[in-house]
Parts: sequence; C-alpha cells; structure tokens
Amino acid sequence: MELVRATEAAAIRAAPWIGRGDKNAADGAAVDAMRKFLHTVEFQGRVVIGEGEKDEAPMLFNGEVVGNGEGPECDIAVDPIDGTSLTAAGRQNALSVIAVADRGSMYDPKDLFYMDKIVTGPEGIGVIDLAKPIGENIRALAKAKGKAVEDMVIAVLDRPRHEKLIAEIREAGAGTRLMLDGDVAGGINAARSATRIDMCTGIGGTPEGIITACAIKALGGVMQGRMYPRNDEEREKAIAAGHDLDRVLTQDDLVRTDNTYFVATGVTDGGLCAGVRREGKRIVTDSVVLRSHSGTVRRVQAEHLEAKWL
Repeated sequence: MELVRATEAAAIRAAPWIGRGDKNAADGAAVDAMRKFLHTVEFQGRVVIGEGEKDEAPMLFNGEVVGNGEGPECDIAVDPIDGTSLTAAGRQNALSVIAVADRGSMYDPKDLFYMDKIVTGPEGIGVIDLAKPIGENIRALAKAKGKAVEDMVIAVLDRPRHEKLIAEIREAGAGTRLMLDGDVAGGINAARSATRIDMCTGIGGTPEGIITACAIKALGGVMQGRMYPRNDEEREKAIAAGHDLDRVLTQDDLVRTDNTYFVATGVTDGGLCAGVRREGKRIVTDSVVLRSHSGTVRRVQAEHLEAKWL
C-alpha cells in the first residue's frame, strides 16, 4: 500500500499533461512525484532499472537509493509513466508502475535497452518457446487454451521493426492488437484470463520487461525474453559484459525470487486500470497491486482531496 501512494502521486502529477503534446513534461512531473513518495516507504530500495535513458527524458537513475533507510533491502524497477507518448497524445493505456523484489534478484541488462519477448497466461507454461516461429507458438497456445487459431488475439507494439512479425501472426490466422506504446500493460493483459489478449510478443524495452516479469510471477503466467542489441556497438559491449545474446531468459531468470511486488496506477484509461479523473473536488485513481509470494491481485480505488494536490 505504501508503494501505491508513489504510483498514485506520479499519475496525479502527470494528469494535467494528458493530451498536451509534451511527453517529457509529463514524465518529469511523474518522476518528481514518484521520487518524493518513494522516500517515505519503509525499505532500503536501490533503483536497478531506471527510467528515461532511452529517450533522454528525466529519470530515477540506476543506482539511486530510495526509501526511508529502514526495513528490507530491495531492488526497484520504475517507470513513472509507461506510455509517455500515449499521455502526451491523450491516448489510452498509460500507466505509472513500480516493481520491487529482494535485493540482488533483478537481472541487470546494463547497456541493453531492448528485449525480444513473449508473454502468455498459465496455459503457455511448457508450451511457448521464443526460439520457435510465432505461428508455431500461436497454434500450440491455441490448442492449450482450447481455442480456434482464428479466435486468438496477439498484442504487438505498432513499430516498423514488427512489420514482418505482424504479417506472420496474420498469416498464421490470428488477429493482432496493435499497441502504440505501453507493452507492460500488454504483457499483463496477456497473462490475465479476463481479457481478450492471448499473447503479447515483440521487441520492447528491457526496463518494461523486468517490470512485466515481476507481475507475471504474481499472475502465474509465463514470460520469455532475449536481449536485443540495436547495433554492432551495443552488441560488442553486451558480449564484453558477459551477456549471452542467444540465451532465452524466463521470468525466473529476469527476477530470481518468488517475493515480488508490482504496482500500477492508471494515468489514462486502459484495459488494466482506469485513468486519473476529477469528480467535484476530489481526484479519483485506479490501481492494481500484485504480489507473487501470495499470488494475490488487489484493486485499489482511491479518492484524493484535490486541495491537497494544489
């Protein structure tokens, strides 16, 4: 519940920038609010996966220490706004998210900013394989779920790099749910039974991948990822740092503990959480809290007196 206060604050501070066309201003407001509230949480947190390095936006930087200095030692992965472009454009599915795990348990990708990944619900355990063609994975998952292939819906970020992947999904007979941004929500929705998305796949941010892995461990789903260097220079640095770029990593490789927390608050409306809204003199937020140790999913709807946020 202490972590929820940080994502709520980030979402509330970002809300005035929804649809204003300035993603860095929205991100900066969310970062400042999240940092302030994280310092009130009773833990010794260290940011392992920081935010903003890819697009030179403001960040909670890697190695930053947060919390009040008491309580357990933890690794932190943050994304004050997963979907800065969505927020700036006033589109759906922007979230403020935090993932927390035991100290030393989160995979450190160092200079690798992108990851090729595949995420499904529990039906995909022992069924999907990132090393296999997407059509084969879709057919195997459809069989495991007892669905026709043509009823399968696959979430993919709408990027030029995914043109071939999208064509292969459609050639296999499945439908696509193209996401403009925000693949954390896409991965989580793929693992939940209450959504129409059966699988989320494609190349997305490594920070978002670590965050998603924390959530997937709580949902009982399956995630696989493989580091994706953007160029020869990044490839050489990764190999020199000891990364095996051919290795397929599971959620247990990305987060090596069964004690994880994932917290998200909606910035804009979406399939996972409703966005921030004003009702009279109150601000209403919608959040979700996942814990892997207990396997619980909690919804938190909160009303905040607007005068306290002026």
